[in-house]
Amino acid sequence: MPLNGLSDALWQQRNLLELLLFKLEEEQLILTSGRSRWLGHATREVETVLDEIRTAELGRALAAELAAVTLGLPGDASLAEIASAAPAPWDDLLRAHRDAFGTLAAEIAQLSDGNRELLALSHRATQETLATLQDVHTYTGAGTTAAAAPAARLVDRTF
Repeated sequence: MPLNGLSDALWQQRNLLELLLFKLEEEQLILTSGRSRWLGHATREVETVLDEIRTAELGRALAAELAAVTLGLPGDASLAEIASAAPAPWDDLLRAHRDAFGTLAAEIAQLSDGNRELLALSHRATQETLATLQDVHTYTGAGTTAAAAPAARLVDRTF
């Protein structure tokens, strides 16, 4: 039955959104710990889940179109419209999916914004730290320390 297929696709998408929420929270824990060693891995995991969500979205769109057409609705009907036209118990189940998607979307947006802010603060702090380093010695190709470039100096001639 098309409504069963739609429900399965919605469950899959909900599970992926919950996994994304977990990965974003994991990324935030790494950011707040100040230990950035695993940040690249965490970011890649978030990107992997996002790719899986995009793929699942195609399956959900096809299942939703089939369910909508079966119920006599246009193929591009929204989930709320499909739920309104669906018989019991599908109507309540589809509304529950819709409500869960709204909650997950809000939580994901909040965590994403928080992570972006933490990354910006971390970047700014790194830039400020680097700007304070003045007497940095570098190495030549032979492995010896390079002389620092001469800097302008003020000399008080009254001595």
